Amino acid sequence: MSRIRTYLGEVYIELKKASWPWDSKEKGFAKYKELIDSTIVVFIAMILLGAFVAFFDTALRGAFEAMAKAVAG
Repeated sequence: MSRIRTYLGEVYIELKKASWPWDSKEKGFAKYKELIDSTIVVFIAMILLGAFVAFFDTALRGAFEAMAKAVAG
C-alpha cells in the first residue's frame, strides 16, 4: 500500500509542474480560451487534411481506372 501512496504522491508533484492549457486566474469560459482556440485549430486542420486525402484518393483512383481501361482494351 505504501508503494501506491508513494506513486500517487509523485504523480501529484509532477502534475503540479505541468503547464495546463487554461488560465487559473480567469473565471467561466474565459478560463478555457486557449484550450478552446487550440481545439478549433485541430478540428479545422483535421477537416482540411481529410479533404486533401479524399481529393487525392478520388483523383488517383480515377487515374488508375483510366490506365487499366487503356491497357485492357
